[in-house]
Amino acid sequence: MAWRGLHLTQAARLSLADSQICVKQDAGEVRLALEDIAWIVIDTPQATLSSALMSACMEAGIALIFTDERHTPSGLALPFHRHHRQGGIAKLQIEAKDGVKKRLWQTIVRRKILNQAASLSILDRENAETLGEIARHVEPGDPENVEARAARFYWGRLFGDFVRDDDGDLRNKMLNYGYAVVRAGVARALVASGFLPAFGLKHDGAANAFNLADDLVEPFRPFVDALACRTFHGGTDKNGDLTLEDRRAMAGALLLNGKVGEGKVSLLVAAEMAAASLCRALEFEKPAFLELPELERDS
Repeated sequence: MAWRGLHLTQAARLSLADSQICVKQDAGEVRLALEDIAWIVIDTPQATLSSALMSACMEAGIALIFTDERHTPSGLALPFHRHHRQGGIAKLQIEAKDGVKKRLWQTIVRRKILNQAASLSILDRENAETLGEIARHVEPGDPENVEARAARFYWGRLFGDFVRDDDGDLRNKMLNYGYAVVRAGVARALVASGFLPAFGLKHDGAANAFNLADDLVEPFRPFVDALACRTFHGGTDKNGDLTLEDRRAMAGALLLNGKVGEGKVSLLVAAEMAAASLCRALEFEKPAFLELPELERDS
C-alpha cells in the first residue's frame, strides 16, 4: 500500500529498474519501491523521467505533480480510469439526485468550517468558537453561501493583514503549494475509486477536469492552512520566493494526520477513505455515509 511521497528539488535522472524508481543524482543513486509511493513532486527543471517509469507510475496509481520556474505547482498527471466498476460508478455520478448532492455539499462545507475553527484554536487565534456556530447554519447546497461568510471571518483571524488572492504574498504561495499537493492526493483517490473527477457535486467549471476533487478537497484545506502558519517565518516581510524548506514542508501535507471516525490517519489515507465513502453515499443515497477528516484541536 502506498504511504509516502517523493519531492525532487535537485537535478536528477529518474528511470525504472527492477520495478523500482531509480533516482540518479551527482551524489549517487537511490531506489524506491513503486508500491510505496503515492505522489511525486517534480520541483526542478533539471529532472528527466524515462517513458518506462512514467508508464509504471500510471500503472501503480502514482500522482505526478510538476512545478513551474517559480516553484508553483502547475500540472498533474494521473492514470486512466481502470476501476472494475468504472461504468457503474460513472452512472452513479451522472444520475445522482440534486437533493443528495446538495446534502453532500452541506456535509463538506460544515466539516470545512469546523476544521477552520479547529485551525484557529490550534494556532491560539481568537473567536474560533464563532466558526462552530456559523457551521450550524449551513443548509443543503449552501444557498446562503455560508462558506464565504465563514471564509471572511476565518482569514481575517488566521493571519491578519492578509489578502487571499495576493499572488505576491509568500503565505499565499505556501498555501497554494500545499493545496495543490493535497488536491492531487484527493484526485488520485477519486480515480482509484472509479470516479470521473470532472463531474462535481457543486463545482461545475466547464474547463475544470477536477471539479469533484475541488469539492472533496475543501475540508482538507484547513490542515494546509495550519501547516503554512507554522512554517511561515517571514515576520513583517511577506513577499519573496518559497525557500527549499518551505517547499519541503508543504510537499509533505498529505502526511499530516486527521481523525476519521475513531481513528487517526494521514491525509493520504483520509482521501482514500473519503472517496470510497462518497461512492457508498451515492449508491445508497445516504450523505451521512461520507467520511471526511477532522482536524483535532489538540493536534
